[in-house]
Amino acid sequence: MAPLPGAELVQRPLQLYRYLLRCCQQLPTKGIQQHYKHAVRQSFRVHSDEDNPERIQQIIKRAIEDADWIMNKYKKQI
Repeated sequence: MAPLPGAELVQRPLQLYRYLLRCCQQLPTKGIQQHYKHAVRQSFRVHSDEDNPERIQQIIKRAIEDADWIMNKYKKQI
C-alpha cells in the first residue's frame, strides 16, 4: 500500500520530490512534518549528481517504500 495515491506514477526525481513533500503534509504534527521535509531535501541534495537511470529508479523505489513505512508508523500511533 502506497502512502498517497499516485506513487505508481512517480518516474522522475522531481515527481518523487513533490510526492514526498505531499506525504510530509499528511504527518500528524508540524515538528514531524518539518523533520521529514528536511530529510527529503537533504536526500535530494546528496543524490543530485546521480546520472545512472537504473540507480535513479532504485532510489525512487526505495524512497516510496520508506515513505510508506513512515506513514504507516505514524498512522498506528494516532
